[in-house]
Amino acid sequence: MEETDREAVATAVQRVAGMLQRPDQLDKVEQYRRREARKKASVEARLKAAIQSQLDGVRTGLSQLHNALNDVKDIQQSLIDVNKDWRQSINTIENLKDVKDAVVQHSQLAAAVENLKNIFSVPEIVRETQDLIERGELLQAHRKLMDLECSRDNLMYEQYRMDSKNTHDMNLIHTYFGDMQKLSEELAKQLWMVVQRSLVTVRRDPTLLVSVVRIIEREEKIDRRMLDRKKQTGFIPPGRPKKWKEKMFNILERTVSIRIEGTQADTRESDKMWLVRHLEIIRKYVLDDLLVAKTLLDQCFPPHYDIFNRMLNMYHQALSTRMQELAAEDLEANEIVSLLSWVLNTYKSAEMMGNSELSPEVDVNSLDPLISQNVVEQLLSKYMSTLTSNIIGWLRKALETDKKDWIKETEPEADQDGYYQTTLPAIVFQMFEQNLQVAAQINEDLKTKVLLLCLQQMNSFLTRYKDEAQLYKEEHLKNRQYPQCYVQYMIAVINNCQTFKESIISLKRKYLKIEMEDTLSSSHTSMDATLDIIAKEACTSLLDEVFMDLEPHLNELMTKKWLMGSNAVGTICVTVEDYFNDFAKIKKPYKKTMTMEAHRRVVVEYIRAIMLKRISFKNAEERKEGAERMIKEAEQFRFLFKKLTSGSGEDTEGLCDIIEAIAEVIKLTDPSLLYLEVSTLVSKYPDIRDDHIAALLTVRGDASRDMKQTIIETLDQGPSQPNPNYVPIFKEITVPTLTVPKLLK
Repeated sequence: MEETDREAVATAVQRVAGMLQRPDQLDKVEQYRRREARKKASVEARLKAAIQSQLDGVRTGLSQLHNALNDVKDIQQSLIDVNKDWRQSINTIENLKDVKDAVVQHSQLAAAVENLKNIFSVPEIVRETQDLIERGELLQAHRKLMDLECSRDNLMYEQYRMDSKNTHDMNLIHTYFGDMQKLSEELAKQLWMVVQRSLVTVRRDPTLLVSVVRIIEREEKIDRRMLDRKKQTGFIPPGRPKKWKEKMFNILERTVSIRIEGTQADTRESDKMWLVRHLEIIRKYVLDDLLVAKTLLDQCFPPHYDIFNRMLNMYHQALSTRMQELAAEDLEANEIVSLLSWVLNTYKSAEMMGNSELSPEVDVNSLDPLISQNVVEQLLSKYMSTLTSNIIGWLRKALETDKKDWIKETEPEADQDGYYQTTLPAIVFQMFEQNLQVAAQINEDLKTKVLLLCLQQMNSFLTRYKDEAQLYKEEHLKNRQYPQCYVQYMIAVINNCQTFKESIISLKRKYLKIEMEDTLSSSHTSMDATLDIIAKEACTSLLDEVFMDLEPHLNELMTKKWLMGSNAVGTICVTVEDYFNDFAKIKKPYKKTMTMEAHRRVVVEYIRAIMLKRISFKNAEERKEGAERMIKEAEQFRFLFKKLTSGSGEDTEGLCDIIEAIAEVIKLTDPSLLYLEVSTLVSKYPDIRDDHIAALLTVRGDASRDMKQTIIETLDQGPSQPNPNYVPIFKEITVPTLTVPKLLK
């Protein structure tokens, strides 16, 4: 208490200090005192009033408790009296059974009286209801149907209560209301027609669809009420529960399935693109229907129906069923790709389920696959198997078509750079490209598999291509006048090899991941090697063609006629140049190889003519004349091939120098220096053999047998220091075998 007083005093001091902060406030001290006195009196009055109110409440509560206690005692006494009376009247209640039965009968009669008007007007109500159904006034028709059902159900229920085993009276009531069941079925037909066309109806007349939903909801409530009464009494009217809500969803599901299946307008026989059209129509219909379901249909159904998600599940299930049916059919390769591309990509893309207007209700990541992974793998396996057969067939057909071109009397087409070519590479790689583009629509893995397949089949195809080119050459050799454009088409074969190489590289760069390149390196190397073999054999075939024409002129070399001034080498140069005008249409990598090989073969044939010993010079004058002619002809060859190599100045491997070196041996006038000159020749060209030296000395005509023998034996004993850059040429030249034995005798 003292502490409270101290706090009060301290508070008062603070208040006074706050009031008297300036000197002029001392004049108002009396005024402040009166104001504080009034406040104090007011607070004391409020405290007294509050305390008085609490006291009055306590007093009232005590009075009510006292009264309640008295009431409880009175009720207790009354219960004791009631219990006593009840025990005394048990026997009396048992005697009131007749009254109870009378009450039940009265209840039944009361129900009959209450429904009497409806009972007598049943035929009329049935007619009115039928008219309403026919006019499409479904809500009013259902209202009257409900009244009829209610009358029937009440009568049957009262009959059931009175005598549940009396089936005769129950059947009588049921028969009397028999037309009502037909009305219910007729109304249901109308409802299901609207439900089947709900996606159309909701756009044209949404009120009608709402009416149907209201009728179904009414029936659902009646079903629940009847089932609850069955639990209590065991009675349920005929035809209950109707389960119209369940039937509605079943009809919607059936309608969705029919709509999906009904989109197939064509067959493979009538249209090869039937599946693509079918899938595109499905995509468009499903997307349109789901957008309508989300924006319009959802507003016509109660929220607890969750109609959009139910429709989404129905469409998904119907699509899954349809895709599985299509997968089970005997599909062609392109049809398998169309199906898988649609199932794996299109279905969840922005063009369909991933459409922005369907989100967020539709989450594509939560959608189950339309077909199982096992089915996908089976389809992919079938596709690869079919594609393998197709590619083999396409390649065979392409090669057969190309072979037919080879025997045409017209030259092959040329590309923009003027190089001869056939359509084979373009056809083959266009086919590969199309299949790879199709495979890429599905996934990367399939694209890689298809690329591997294409290159694998390409490898086998090139082997057949090589064999066919060889057969083409062999057929030509039987009659060189046929085919007329043999040279031009053989050039096209060579160019095709280069085109194939470039196309393979392009295909790998476009469709193969960098990390997968090592997988195909061996296959690529094998194909390059095969293409080089084909090109080399074709080049050899063309050169064979050249040298068959050159053969008569080559036979003139190193003969008396040649020494007397034959123009054989001039004719050879003109013929080679003429052929190389056509060979100019060979692409560069092979053209260069061709020119080098032609140069080599010309020189080899010239040296072979020397080694055949067709001529033996009689004196120094002939040797000089012959040697100078050889040097001149070597220069002609050098000029020719310089011209053919576009003035690059290359003298391939110094081939013409060999002719000049041999000419120097023949030209030598001092026989004592012959050994030195021959040894120089051998040191430059270490593959030269003894028979070559013997033949060369025979052509000179002034070396005795002993000199030949001495030179050969001395050279055999001498060391050989071959030039590392020298490519052997004499090993290709054979000297007649009888020459050496005759010499050594």
